[in-house]
Order: sequence, then C-alpha cells, then structure tokens
Amino acid sequence: MTLKTYPLGNEAVVISFGDTIDTHIHDQVVESYQRVQQAKLEVVTDLVPTYRTLAVYYDWRMTSYRDMKATLERLLLSDRMSPETSERRIIHLPVCYESEEFAPDLHTLADYHDVSVSTVIERHINPLYRVYMIGFLPGFPYLGGLDSRLQTPRLSEPRSQVPAGSVGIAGGQTGIYPVESPGGWQIIGRTPFALFNPNHEQPTLFRMGDWLTFNPISLERYDQLKQDGNINDFIEEA
Repeated sequence: MTLKTYPLGNEAVVISFGDTIDTHIHDQVVESYQRVQQAKLEVVTDLVPTYRTLAVYYDWRMTSYRDMKATLERLLLSDRMSPETSERRIIHLPVCYESEEFAPDLHTLADYHDVSVSTVIERHINPLYRVYMIGFLPGFPYLGGLDSRLQTPRLSEPRSQVPAGSVGIAGGQTGIYPVESPGGWQIIGRTPFALFNPNHEQPTLFRMGDWLTFNPISLERYDQLKQDGNINDFIEEA
C-alpha cells in the first residue's frame, strides 16, 4: 500500500490512495478506514472516507499533524490485519419497477434511450454495484457500476418530494433515497425496506465497501415485504 498524505487545516490528515475511481483503490480506503476504526486511537475524533481518500480528524490539542501522520503510517503500513478487515456484504435489494407511483420516470427514461421498459430494467439489475461512500442524505449510497447506456440527465425541474426508498438515475449514477427529500433524479422504482432508522444502533442499511444488486419484485411482493419483510434475509456475508 502506498500512502500520500497532506494536512486539512490543523485537525486532519488526508490520505490519498490514487487519482481515479476504481475498486482496487477503494479497497485500500475501506481497509484503512477499518484499521483506524479498530485501533480506537484516543486522539481520533472522526473518519471521513470517500472514493479514493480517507480523512482522519484528530484533536489538535493532543497531538500534531506530524505525529498523527507518523502514527497512521505505522498503523496502515503494518502487515498485520484483523479478521474483520476482510469482511464484505452483498445486499440483494428488492425493488418494484411496476407501479406508476413507484416508477414515474421509467417510461420517459426508456423513450429517451429508445429502448423498451424491460430493457431499462434489465440493464439496471444486471450490474453488481459498489457502495463507495455514504453521504448527501443519511444513509444515501454513492454507487459505482451503472451501465453507461442508462446515463440520463436529471429532471429539468426537481420534485419537491421524493418518497423514501425511491430508486433513481441521474447522469452516470444510480441511487436510492433513504428518506423523503426534494430531488431531481429520474425515479424508476422503489424498495419496500427502510434504509435509515435513527433509533437503531446501526441507523443506516448501507456501509462503505458493501456490494449491491437490485432484484425486481412484483407489486404484490412489494406489499408483502413492506408489511412483514426482514432486510437481513437479503444480505449475504461474503
């Protein structure tokens, strides 16, 4: 692992692992995030991972940038790795593409690409998506892997309300709204499961480094899962 570090003000060390977005670089971000988290360093106040960097915030009253950088280099360049570091999950997320209420932009998106609705759905469910980071809204996953043939501009006029669980496409990204929010993404489906619950010990469903597939379900199955479903039945430990 090669580390490139630089300061962020007087209270963070930013570690850069490369200049592109790809899974190999992100694997290093995930591993480093987990190592620092497991080390439980008293001086560390927050960790902020992104596609290709990890920002380690520290209490500047307890240590200096130089000492924090040296500590991180010793920790991250060590060959020792705890078993938890290699954990991965694949979430097979059920999504209903059938209802006009759930997928108000599906036909428009199909017309934009001059393909059938079934082709849009097929192209959307085929990839294995990577959760690169969480942000924008609580539990909102930044996903990599969308079929380039589905790249679609945002709505010219954003909606004032997008329901929680809505699955959409904007530009070269697909994503899922974890809570109701204004938004300009092209909405093509909805999942019955809650992605964010502030009352849970782990409030967000997705974690950085997870993998995700979209599994199409009927409207009847959506209603069943909405009422009685358990998301844990759709999580595979890899």
